[in-house]
Amino acid sequence: MFALLRINKSLKNKLGLLNSNCLSLLFNEKIMLNFYKKEFAEKIQKTSISLSFEEVLNNIEIVPSNIQWDLGFPCFKLSKELKKAPNQIAQDFVTEIDDKNIIAVWPYINYLIPTKNFAEKLILEVKNQGNDFGKLEKNNQEIVLEWWQPNTHKAFHVGHLRNALISESLSSCLRWAGYTVHPVAYPGDIWAHVAKWIWYYINFYQWDMPTENFWEWAGKLYSQATNKLEENLDKYKPEVEDLQKKLEDWDIELNKIWKATREKCLLDFQDIFNELWCDIQKRYYESDVEKLWIKKVQELLDSKIAKIGEWGAVIMDLEEYNLWIFLLLKSTGASLYSTKDIGLAFLKKEDFPEYVKSLCIVGSEQEHHFNQLFKTLELMWFPHDQLKHISHGLVDLKDEKMSSRAGNVILYTELRDKLLLEAQKVLGNRDFDQEKKDEIARQVAFAAMKFDILLPDASKKILFDPSQALSFEWETGPYIQYTHARASSLLKKWNLDLSQFDWSDLSEESEKGILIHLGQFSDYIFKSAQEYKPNYVARYLLDLSKLFNSYYNNTNKKITDSNSALALVFAVKQVLKNWLSILGIEAPEEM
Repeated sequence: MFALLRINKSLKNKLGLLNSNCLSLLFNEKIMLNFYKKEFAEKIQKTSISLSFEEVLNNIEIVPSNIQWDLGFPCFKLSKELKKAPNQIAQDFVTEIDDKNIIAVWPYINYLIPTKNFAEKLILEVKNQGNDFGKLEKNNQEIVLEWWQPNTHKAFHVGHLRNALISESLSSCLRWAGYTVHPVAYPGDIWAHVAKWIWYYINFYQWDMPTENFWEWAGKLYSQATNKLEENLDKYKPEVEDLQKKLEDWDIELNKIWKATREKCLLDFQDIFNELWCDIQKRYYESDVEKLWIKKVQELLDSKIAKIGEWGAVIMDLEEYNLWIFLLLKSTGASLYSTKDIGLAFLKKEDFPEYVKSLCIVGSEQEHHFNQLFKTLELMWFPHDQLKHISHGLVDLKDEKMSSRAGNVILYTELRDKLLLEAQKVLGNRDFDQEKKDEIARQVAFAAMKFDILLPDASKKILFDPSQALSFEWETGPYIQYTHARASSLLKKWNLDLSQFDWSDLSEESEKGILIHLGQFSDYIFKSAQEYKPNYVARYLLDLSKLFNSYYNNTNKKITDSNSALALVFAVKQVLKNWLSILGIEAPEEM
C-alpha cells in the first residue's frame, strides 16, 4: 500500500533499513526536520563513508531530549566493515566533515540544527499553512475504511463508541497523510438479531412503542428477548429461526414491522453520529447485500470451493489452513454474518474499484472470523491482499461491568450525560456566563470522552474512569485543551507580524525542544496512517503540551515581552488546534 520507493535489497540487509515508504517520507522536504536531515546526510555522504545517501539518511535519528544536540547518526553497524570501534569511526568522520555544528559523541555523529534558521522556517510555515500545517501532499491513492455501526434494534453502547472514535480519527489521519478516504458503514439491520427482536415484540410485548429515545427502548427490548429465549431454548429457538426465514422470504406483515422500527433506530443513530462528528460517505445495509451473497454462495458451491456439510449446511473447509470450518449457510437456508461479508467485499470493490486498501475496523473478538473470510475470498481469486482487519479491545467503566446479555450495557448517552454533569462541576465558579459555561462544559466533556478512549493502543482493553478523564492535570483531553487556552490567553494582545523578529532570541533549550517536536508533526501523521494507529496523534499532543507547560512555568524570560517567544506560542497553539481536530476534539480559546 505504501510502497512509494524501491530500495536495493542489499542496502536493506546491510543496515536494516525501514521499509520504503519511510524512506519516501524522508525525501519529503515539506516535513520540516527532513530539510535538516538531508543537509546532515549530505555532509556525511561527502566523507569516505561507503554508504549511499539513502542509507545515511534513513539511519539519522532525533537524539533524546536530555542531550544538547539534535540529530544523530549511529556508527555501530560500520564497525565490522571498517574494523574499528564505533567511537573511533564517529571521530574520524567528524574530523573529515570539519563543521562546528557536528561533533562525535561516543559512537554517534551528532548535528546541532541552527536554531535561528530552523525557528524562522518552521514558524513562518505554520503561519502560512495555518489549519493545513502538517498535511502531506495528495498521493492519489484511495482507501476504503469500513467501521461497524451499531445494529438496529440494539443499544449504542461504549463499545460502539470506541469503534466510532477510532474509525473517525483514523480516517482523519489518512486524509492528512494524503490519502483519499471513503468511510463506509455496515449496520446490521436484518435477520438473526432482528428476528429475535420481532419475535419477542409480537409474542410478549403489550404496550405502545415510545415516541422518543426509540433506540434505547429497542436495546432494552432486545435484552429482554435474549433472556426470554434462554428460558426455553428447545421451544423458542425454532420459533425465532422460522421467523427469520420468513423475514428473508420478505413476509409482508413481518416486513412492515421491520421497516418501521428499523427507520426509527437509524434516525436516532444518525443524531449520535452527528454529535460525535462521524462522517460516513456510504452505508451498506445487510438487507442490501442479500441478493449478492446468495449468488456468491452458489458460485462457491458450483466451483466446489464450498460444499454441503453435515446436516445440510453450506461450509468452507479451511482445515488445511488451520482455520477450521467456515459456516456460510445454516441447514435451514438462513444466512450468517460470513455469508453477507463475502457479498459486501464484492460490493465495496465494485463501488471503489481503485482502492489500494480496504480496512475493516471491528472488535478483536472477530479476529478469527476475518481470517476465515479473507482466506475464502482468496480462494475466490478476490484481491485479498488489499484487505485488512483492524481490531480494537473492549471498554469497561471503572466500578461498572458491561453485559449485553444481561441488559446492563453502558449506553453512550449515559456516559455522555455523566461527563457533561461532571464537567460542569469541574468548571466550578469560573467567571463565565451560563451559556458560555455550558458550551465549555460540552467541549470538555467530549474531549475527556474521546481522548481517553483514543490514547491507548486500540488493541488493548481499556478501563474508562470519568473523573480521571476530566482532569486538567493528567494525560487527558481537557489538559491539552487547557494548554491551548493558555496559549490563546498569552496571544490575546499580540499583533501577529513575523517580519521583524530576532529569531536567535529563541536560545533556551526548552524552546529548541519545542521547535524540534513541532518539526516532527508530519512524521507522526505519516506514522499514524502507515500503522493505522491514531493514538500516536494523541501521544504527540500530550508530549507537546507537557513541553509547552514546562516552558511556560520555568522559562527565564517573560514570554509576553518577547516577540520571538510569542511567535513560538503561536506555533504551539496552531499545532494543538490542528491535531485536536484530527481526533474530533474542539480547541477552546478560554477555559
